[in-house]
Parts: sequence; structure tokens; C-alpha cells
Amino acid sequence: MKSVLDARALVVFLAAAVILTACGGVRDGDYYPEDVPGTDQTEMRTHGTEEESGLFSGAFSLGNLSGTKAPAARLGVNGFLWRATLDTLTFMPLATADPVGGVIITDWHANPQVPSERFKLTVYILDTRLRADGVKVSVFRQEKVGSQWQDAVANPATATQLENQILRRARELKVGAGK
Repeated sequence: MKSVLDARALVVFLAAAVILTACGGVRDGDYYPEDVPGTDQTEMRTHGTEEESGLFSGAFSLGNLSGTKAPAARLGVNGFLWRATLDTLTFMPLATADPVGGVIITDWHANPQVPSERFKLTVYILDTRLRADGVKVSVFRQEKVGSQWQDAVANPATATQLENQILRRARELKVGAGK
């Protein structure tokens, strides 16, 4: 009996977290700057079918708690890409993670071996399908000059390497889920 109550409490907690994340007061365009190709919200939210919705499809289902079937809350993006991004960025502190909009923003992180340089990442998951163009990483770099941090140019290959690592991890997750 206690495990059933714990399971129900967990489902209610997860559903509340999804709903609160979706109600963040975000205006159109806040997470989808016009300079990022393929980030039109209308286009993104009409991609794919329920069968393509990914690793967490149904994970937040509220169905059958009270004998009636409620609609399921789902990630707004591909679950494999979402999980792979979180797995890939474990070394960086997260500032924001929006599973409905598909945006993950890290806080500044400095490598202890190079304390005069720090990085911040923004990852956009652009599709509900697992595709090579379904993830976009923006890398921001700063250098310490005196006691002030100043913006610096980030190597474009860094973003490409991170995108490739996320895609590799997403494929691993998909293969593992098929077993």
C-alpha cells in the first residue's frame, strides 16, 4: 500500500514539475532566437508523431490514477537527444533546463587547469525526431583580464564536437532502449 502511495506521489510530483516548467512566463522568441536556423516554434511543435516522441514518451503519464485516463504530459523534444545532452554536460553546472522548449543553458565553468578562461553553453534541441540536425550548441567563452571577465572568441570546432558527442550518446541510448 505504501509503495502505491509513493508511486502516486512521484507521478504527481513529476507532473507538477512539468506543468511548472511549461508555465515559466516565457514569451515567444525568448528561447528561440531568430538567428538560430530551424527554431521556429510552430514548426518544431508539429514535427513527428506520438510513436516518434522518444525515450520518455509516456514517462509523465497521469493516466489511471483515479480510474479515468488523463492526457499524458510529454517532452516537447526528442527524449534521446534530451537525455544525451544532460549526460554529455554533466561536467558543467546547469542554469536552466526546459524540457518542453528543448533548451539547456549552463552556468559559467572554468577548467581548474586554466582558471583564466571560462565557458558557457546553450543547447537547443530542435526536433522531436533523432536527427543529426536536431541539436545545436552555442559556446560562449570569456577570458580573465586583470580582475574582469571579457568576452572572447570560442573555437567553432568546440560546438561541433559537443554536438557530435550528444548525437553519439543519443544513438547509444536509442540502441540500449531497443533491447
